[in-house]
Formats: sequence, structure tokens, C-alpha cells
Amino acid sequence: MTVRLQSSRIGFLLAGGKSSRMGANKAFLNFGGQTLLDRALAALRAACGKVVIVGDLETFSSHGSVVSDVFAGCGPLAGIHAALLHSSAELNMVLAVDMPFVSQELLHFLLDVADATDATVTVPRTTSGLQPLCAVYRRDFASTAERALTAGKYKIDATFTSVSLRVIEESELAAAGFIEKSFFNVNTPEDRHAAEGFSF
Repeated sequence: MTVRLQSSRIGFLLAGGKSSRMGANKAFLNFGGQTLLDRALAALRAACGKVVIVGDLETFSSHGSVVSDVFAGCGPLAGIHAALLHSSAELNMVLAVDMPFVSQELLHFLLDVADATDATVTVPRTTSGLQPLCAVYRRDFASTAERALTAGKYKIDATFTSVSLRVIEESELAAAGFIEKSFFNVNTPEDRHAAEGFSF
């Protein structure tokens, strides 16, 4: 039987990727004296209180509550699906583990915007496009994700055509004091090198 986590807001950290392009588990890479995992957990806990890791139980059980994908090996959409299946929260902050510059202030901002709308997904947009791995999902998005995954469609953005969106445009982010660097993600050794050149 699935146990629902009772809270008005829950943070879910997606840490289940294979990190194949990095050559090592990204979650445990050190940035600014902290692992990516610890940085992300701290930001999520400050913004949401309750945090759950979506990933491998054996790898992450010592770091807190963990849930695993139902659709294993199907990418981050499967992680979002697993998160929402285990949540009864109205607002679910989903964050990828490989975004070292996401702050608790940014997460608070996204949650506050989501709280003011009935949209299924509240997602920022930068010059790089939508940022679905630093976004707020209402729990009913689980059924949309499940339909896509069952059909073998794994692109998150493609699922957004069938749900209501609140897009936070770059100008709105900038007005609130957030810059595109906040959404930088570390996928390769080159990305890691670039990130180490930024200030934390």
C-alpha cells in the first residue's frame, strides 16, 4: 500500500540519473565545499520543510526519505511521476540534483507564484527554454505523466500541451532578482569546470 506524505508543500529531489556523461555520480560531486546533493537538499528543506529524494534507495537512504521510479530508466519524467505518486501535497517542488546555483530564495519564489495560481505546473522560462526540473507540480500531473510514460513518450515539455501552465518569464525572474545562472545544470566534466568558475 502506498503511504501518502501529508504536507501542503513537499520538495522532491531528482537524483536518479545515470550520470553517464559525467562519468561519476553527479550527486556526490563537490561544489563550494558541499556536494550537489547536500546543496540541493538544504535549499529544498529551507523552502519546503519536507523533502524526499527520488532515486536509488541503497544509494540515498542515509540522506533521508527515498522513493524510486515506477517507470525505471525512463528519465526525469519518470522521477516526477514517482514523486507525485507518493505525495498528497498540493504543491510539489521538483528539483534536479545537478543545479548547484538554485537557492532557497528562488524555490520560495516559485512556490509563492504557484500558490497564487490554479495552474497544474508552474515553470520558469529562460533564454534556454522552459526549466521543468526546477518547477512546481500539482499532484494531478501524475496522471498526465503516467499516460506519456506508458506511451513511451519521455519528454517533459511535450506533456505540458495537455495541462494548464503558469510560465514565469525571464523578465519576471529578473525583476525578482534571479538570473539565468540560477538554472545552470552540470551534465558533463566541461559543465563542472564552467560551474567552478562561477561564484557560489
